[in-house]
Amino acid sequence: MAKDICVVGILVDGRAEKAPEVQQVLTRHGSRILSRSGIPDPSRRRGIITLTMEADDDERRMLEQELQQIQGVVVKSVALGPSLTQVSG
Repeated sequence: MAKDICVVGILVDGRAEKAPEVQQVLTRHGSRILSRSGIPDPSRRRGIITLTMEADDDERRMLEQELQQIQGVVVKSVALGPSLTQVSG
Protein backbone atom coordinates (compact mmCIF):
# COMPACT_ATOMS: atom_id res chain seq x y z
CA MET A 1 0.00 0.00 0.00
CA ALA A 2 1.33 3.43 -0.93
CA LYS A 3 2.24 5.92 1.75
CA ASP A 4 0.66 9.33 1.48
CA ILE A 5 1.19 12.58 3.31
CA CYS A 6 -1.53 12.99 5.94
CA VAL A 7 -2.51 15.88 8.18
CA VAL A 8 -4.05 14.81 11.48
CA GLY A 9 -5.80 17.22 13.86
CA ILE A 10 -6.24 16.15 17.47
CA LEU A 11 -8.38 18.00 20.04
CA VAL A 12 -7.71 16.91 23.63
CA ASP A 13 -10.21 17.88 26.35
CA GLY A 14 -8.78 17.56 29.85
CA ARG A 15 -5.34 18.16 28.39
CA ALA A 16 -3.38 17.82 31.63
CA GLU A 17 -4.97 14.49 32.50
CA LYS A 18 -4.96 12.99 28.99
CA ALA A 19 -1.50 14.10 27.83
CA PRO A 20 0.36 10.97 29.02
CA GLU A 21 -2.04 8.62 27.20
CA VAL A 22 -1.98 10.71 24.03
CA GLN A 23 1.83 10.87 24.17
CA GLN A 24 2.07 7.07 24.44
CA VAL A 25 0.02 6.64 21.26
CA LEU A 26 2.03 9.26 19.39
CA THR A 27 5.29 7.62 20.50
CA ARG A 28 4.11 4.24 19.15
CA HIS A 29 3.48 5.87 15.77
CA GLY A 30 6.49 8.19 15.90
CA SER A 31 8.32 6.64 12.96
CA ARG A 32 5.55 7.87 10.66
CA ILE A 33 5.25 11.39 12.13
CA LEU A 34 7.16 14.00 10.12
CA SER A 35 6.18 17.02 12.21
CA ARG A 36 4.14 17.88 15.28
CA SER A 37 2.74 21.18 16.51
CA GLY A 38 0.81 21.74 19.73
CA ILE A 39 -1.22 24.63 21.06
CA PRO A 40 -2.45 24.55 24.66
CA ASP A 41 -5.65 26.34 25.62
CA PRO A 42 -5.24 26.65 29.42
CA SER A 43 -8.42 28.68 29.93
CA ARG A 44 -10.49 25.86 28.46
CA ARG A 45 -8.35 22.93 29.68
CA ARG A 46 -7.89 21.60 26.18
CA GLY A 47 -5.15 21.40 23.62
CA ILE A 48 -4.81 21.04 19.89
CA ILE A 49 -2.13 18.91 18.25
CA THR A 50 -1.46 18.91 14.52
CA LEU A 51 0.58 16.11 12.95
CA THR A 52 2.00 15.74 9.47
CA MET A 53 2.58 12.06 8.71
CA GLU A 54 3.75 9.80 5.94
CA ALA A 55 1.53 6.75 6.30
CA ASP A 56 -0.65 4.37 4.37
CA ASP A 57 -4.40 4.26 5.04
CA ASP A 58 -4.12 1.40 7.56
CA GLU A 59 -1.38 3.13 9.57
CA ARG A 60 -3.34 6.39 9.66
CA ARG A 61 -6.56 4.64 10.69
CA MET A 62 -4.76 2.72 13.43
CA LEU A 63 -3.41 5.96 14.92
CA GLU A 64 -6.88 7.54 14.76
CA GLN A 65 -8.55 4.54 16.39
CA GLU A 66 -6.04 4.40 19.24
CA LEU A 67 -6.46 8.12 19.92
CA GLN A 68 -10.26 7.97 19.73
CA GLN A 69 -10.30 5.27 22.41
CA ILE A 70 -9.10 7.93 24.86
CA GLN A 71 -12.10 9.70 26.36
CA GLY A 72 -12.14 13.40 25.47
CA VAL A 73 -10.01 13.05 22.33
CA VAL A 74 -11.39 13.99 18.90
CA VAL A 75 -9.40 13.19 15.73
CA LYS A 76 -9.87 14.35 12.13
CA SER A 77 -7.48 13.66 9.27
CA VAL A 78 -6.88 14.38 5.62
CA ALA A 79 -4.82 12.08 3.41
CA LEU A 80 -3.15 13.96 0.56
CA GLY A 81 -2.51 11.20 -1.95
CA PRO A 82 -1.41 11.52 -5.56
CA SER A 83 -4.82 10.59 -6.97
CA LEU A 84 -7.31 11.66 -4.30
CA THR A 85 -7.88 13.53 -1.10
CA GLN A 86 -9.67 11.61 1.64
CA VAL A 87 -11.07 13.12 4.83
CA SER A 88 -11.83 10.90 7.80
CA GLY A 89 -12.69 11.18 11.44
